[in-house]
Amino acid sequence: MPPTSNPTLRQRRFGAELRKLRERAGLTATGAAELLGVNQARVSMIETGRTPLSADKVRSMANVYACSDDRLIDALAAMTGRRTRGWWEEYREYLPAGLADLAELEHHAAGLRVALSLHIPALLQTTDHARAMLQQAVPPFQPYELEHRLSYRIKRQAVLHGPTPLPYTALLHEAALRMQYGGPSIARSQLARLLEMSEQNNITVRVIPFTSADFPGNGQSFDYAIGQVPQLDTVQLDTHHGGCEFLDAEAQLEKYRTVLNRMESCALGPVESRKFIEDIMQGL
Repeated sequence: MPPTSNPTLRQRRFGAELRKLRERAGLTATGAAELLGVNQARVSMIETGRTPLSADKVRSMANVYACSDDRLIDALAAMTGRRTRGWWEEYREYLPAGLADLAELEHHAAGLRVALSLHIPALLQTTDHARAMLQQAVPPFQPYELEHRLSYRIKRQAVLHGPTPLPYTALLHEAALRMQYGGPSIARSQLARLLEMSEQNNITVRVIPFTSADFPGNGQSFDYAIGQVPQLDTVQLDTHHGGCEFLDAEAQLEKYRTVLNRMESCALGPVESRKFIEDIMQGL
């Protein structure tokens, strides 16, 4: 397979995981190349996600690296080949690359856990609510930019529907429910959508009220994409310039798992949360 000039996040992550296996085996890139029967430059290309591999080649490398984690090997083998030409590829020309990477990450995830303090999750937003939020961008988007971002955001929601919808848990602070982007009418419709979506079997919405005394951290919002194995989990943070930051170091993943667990421990249950949302909606 020919090399890839601009690897996606998924391809870079694939290469990075193979590099981790090599390093755990105590091998240098040169030493690994000798054992694999290739040159060192090819190993570097593989580990930066620029050279696609077959599943058999991944299993061969895992054997050379003495990796005995069959679940991890299977998950890496499933990431091989050319990149998926999903709907998000058409947006790479118009939006920051990280946004297309985020849609691809969600497409391949085994589940999502999100935590938000001031916003409704993008995957649960109405079109009117999303438009109202995007119109507050600084600097403001040009009309065509806004429409690209809006259509991209709505298309991302497809992962929550269909024959195999993604398991999805949203932890929302009360402040996010009380923000009235676009005015009371749009806010009311948005809360009604939130209630409707929370009734789906794959979606759990839990609210952290102002009265919670155990809210952890500084209220940072983030998405936690669950991989096919824990080693392939990914945290996504929004950046001030409108892009995405992705974290996958073991210590980082453990930190955000802990934050999510603490947030769940101080959140209302799903039924109580729906009643809480209903009360706010009726007050608008």
